[in-house]
Amino acid sequence: MQRDRKAVLVLSVCQLLFGTSRSLLIATAPLIAYTIAEHKELATLPHAMVIVGTALLTLPASLAMHRLGRRDGFLIGTLLGAIGGAVCIWAILEASFWLFTLGTLLYGSFAGFAQHYRFAAADAAADAFKPKAISLVLASGVVAAFAGPETAKLGKDLLSGTPFVGSYACMIVLMLASAVTLMFLDIPKPSRKELEGPRRPMAEIMRQPVFIAAALAATLGQAVMNFLMTAAPIAMTQASHQFADTALVIEWHVFGMFAPGFFTGSLIRRFGEIRVIAAGLFLELVCIGVALSGTAVFEFWLSMLLLGVGWNFVFTGGTSLMTSAYRNVAERGKTQGAMNFIIYGFVACVSLSSGAFVHYLGWQWVNILALPLLAIAVAATLWYATVARGLQPASGE
Repeated sequence: MQRDRKAVLVLSVCQLLFGTSRSLLIATAPLIAYTIAEHKELATLPHAMVIVGTALLTLPASLAMHRLGRRDGFLIGTLLGAIGGAVCIWAILEASFWLFTLGTLLYGSFAGFAQHYRFAAADAAADAFKPKAISLVLASGVVAAFAGPETAKLGKDLLSGTPFVGSYACMIVLMLASAVTLMFLDIPKPSRKELEGPRRPMAEIMRQPVFIAAALAATLGQAVMNFLMTAAPIAMTQASHQFADTALVIEWHVFGMFAPGFFTGSLIRRFGEIRVIAAGLFLELVCIGVALSGTAVFEFWLSMLLLGVGWNFVFTGGTSLMTSAYRNVAERGKTQGAMNFIIYGFVACVSLSSGAFVHYLGWQWVNILALPLLAIAVAATLWYATVARGLQPASGE
């Protein structure tokens, strides 16, 4: 097996394990927090702190891996994830909301490293294989879509007499499995010459239309996804749906997030990043229309499924487009880190607010408030399409 394909396989397994733990947390954290929080409007805070942790660590993670190599950096991340799982168990046993929030923040620190799996796959792949490598790594989340919520249900009453303690014990096992899998990752560290190569100032890189378009599309597509996804379990509880229904909706949402990965790379090669991003934004808009049509399980299921597919198109397209923003290895680490920091810094703010919105205003207003974000993303995508068309040489030149 060629080195790049082996690296993609290893990273896909790691993404699968990360996705399983992530969907486990998505399905349980808002419900746990809603039970133990004194102020119910803070129920989405622990989940939002996952995004905060991701935002805080994504740039340091990128710089650490730039120096230490991908494998050692990812191993540091799994250690943080295991500690986060242990703190969550402690918090659940003590019914401590703020301790639970700390545990999810630590898990988010692990996610700050794990969000680089797709970039690591792109680094290891030949240019023609990059879009497919990115999408294949994301596609591994298909199994995670069902494994995470099912693991949460399996572990819910597995240990002690306190619900969900066993679920977070399973999260720690997933971290250990990730560490073992990473032992097989073989991506050469950048040479000193590559690390010290010519590099432009970060401000110059970020002023490029390609960086602006890729960052805005990925950031706002991710923000809409997290804003709605974080609020959905609470909205379903308010609508008197059972946890099994909530787990089902989250399963199909995460399935929608990652199943298109088997063909998104091919779509990008055929139609280009811009068209794929535009299709994803359209699906997110349709998702909002479905969510506004009712609060039965079917409406939640369909809207979350469409939201997941739309996110995949926008996020994969934005990630692929971003690889055009840097020129060499010396620029790569800080550019990737800057993109992830922008994404998760903004998404953290959005996620922090979703709990208050769904508590005070309701599920319909959460969806309505997502519309301006989509409008900005669409405008940025259309702007870049116009700019890129103007940069293409005229026929015959």
